[in-house]
Amino acid sequence: MNTQKPTKIPGLAARTAALRMLDAVCRRGETLDQALAPATGKLGNPSDKALAHNIAANVLRWMTALDAMIDSATKKRLPDDSKARMALRIALVQVLVLETPQHAAIATALPLVHGGPRRLVHGVFSTVMRGIESGKLALPEYPEIPGETLDRWTHHWGEEVANAAGQAWGHTPPLDLSFKTDEGVEVEGEKLASRHLRLTPGQSVTELPGFAEGAFWVQDLAASLPARLLGEGEGQTVLDLCAAPGGKTMQLASAGWKVTSVDNSEKRMERFRDNLERTGLEAETVIADLMKWTPSHPADAILLDAPCSATGIFRRHPDVLHCIGSRQIADRSEAQKALLDRAASWVKPGGTLVYAVCSLEPEEGEDQIEAFLEAHADFTIEPVKQDALPAGISPTENGCVRTLPGMLSAQGYLDGFFIAKLRREG
Repeated sequence: MNTQKPTKIPGLAARTAALRMLDAVCRRGETLDQALAPATGKLGNPSDKALAHNIAANVLRWMTALDAMIDSATKKRLPDDSKARMALRIALVQVLVLETPQHAAIATALPLVHGGPRRLVHGVFSTVMRGIESGKLALPEYPEIPGETLDRWTHHWGEEVANAAGQAWGHTPPLDLSFKTDEGVEVEGEKLASRHLRLTPGQSVTELPGFAEGAFWVQDLAASLPARLLGEGEGQTVLDLCAAPGGKTMQLASAGWKVTSVDNSEKRMERFRDNLERTGLEAETVIADLMKWTPSHPADAILLDAPCSATGIFRRHPDVLHCIGSRQIADRSEAQKALLDRAASWVKPGGTLVYAVCSLEPEEGEDQIEAFLEAHADFTIEPVKQDALPAGISPTENGCVRTLPGMLSAQGYLDGFFIAKLRREG
C-alpha cells in the first residue's frame, strides 16, 4: 500500500485563500477587507497574500464577463454560489487577466472542488480555452458593471456616466499622495492640485523619498476635497467625525486647524495614530460612538465623512458592487441622517459643516442634504467656488460637489464623492 503523503501543489494555498475571500463576499456579504485576514491568516509569505487578494479582486471586477464565458460552455447553468463556478472564475481570471499559464491555473483550480464537479470544471475550462484560442470568446475591453448597479447608475447619471464607470473599473487606479506642504517635495508625479501628486500605480509607498520623514500620505484626490473646502484653519477648532484612517485629519492639521478626530474603530485608530506619529502632525483622537459621544464645546467647523455604501470607491474595492443593493443603501441613508442631525448642534453659529460620502448614490448625497436643509432652517448651502477645486472638477448648480466616473479620465480617473459645504446662521 502506498503511504506516501500527496505532494503539495505550489500556489494552491493562495488560490484556496482567494476562494475563501470570494465565498465571504458573494455568500455572506462581507467586504474584501473584512475577509482578507481570516482567509489569508495561515499564509506565511506576503506575496501569497497579495496574490490571493489580487485573484479575488479581479474575479469580482470581471465576474460578469467570466460568468458569460462559463455559461457558454455548459448545457445546464451552474449555481452562482457553487464551488465549481467559483473555481472556474479563479482559473479563468488568472489566464485572461493575470497572465498565468493555463496548466498552472487549472492545476491549482481543480483541487478546490471534489468528486464529479472536478471533471466538470476541467471540461468547461478546456472548452472556454478553445473558444478563446479560436477567437470565438474574449474578455470585453473593460469590465461590465453588475446589472442592478448598472441599472441604478444609468437611471441616476445617464448611460454615458454608467459606461465610463466600466472603463474606469478596467484601469488600475493611480497612486495619489497628499503632502503636508508644497515645499521640498522630492517625489516625481503629476500635480493635479496643491499639496497633491498623482503617481503611476504599482510603486512602493514606503520606498518613496519623504515617506519616513512623514512628508505625505496616500489619499485619492477626490477624498482630499472635503478638507480642502475648509481652507486654512488659523487655529480654529474642527471636529473630524468618522475620521479613520486619518487622511482628512492630517490635511486639516497641516492647514492650521486644531483638530479633534473621532472614530468608533479602535483598530482603524491604531493605524491613524501611526500616521500622525510618522507625519509629526497633532490632533486629539477619540474612540467613541458618535451617537453616544458629545464634544465639550461646539466647534468652528465639522467634517462629517459619513459611513456609506462606498460605491464611489469601486475601482479599488470591486467587492462593493456585489454587496450593495437598495436595502443596504437605505440602511446607510438612515444612519447618515441620524449622524447629520446629531452633529448639527455641535457647530458654532456662523460655523461650517462639511458633509461627504464616497458614494455614487443620490440617496446618500443630494437627497440627504435636501432633507437635512428642510429639517434645519438654520443651515444653508455655502456654494463652493470653482477656484477651490482642482481643474476638471466643477461645483454643481446648487454649489455642492459631485465627482463621477469619467472625470479626469486622461489622468487616471477619480473616485466618486458627494460633498456639501453648509453654513450655520449666526
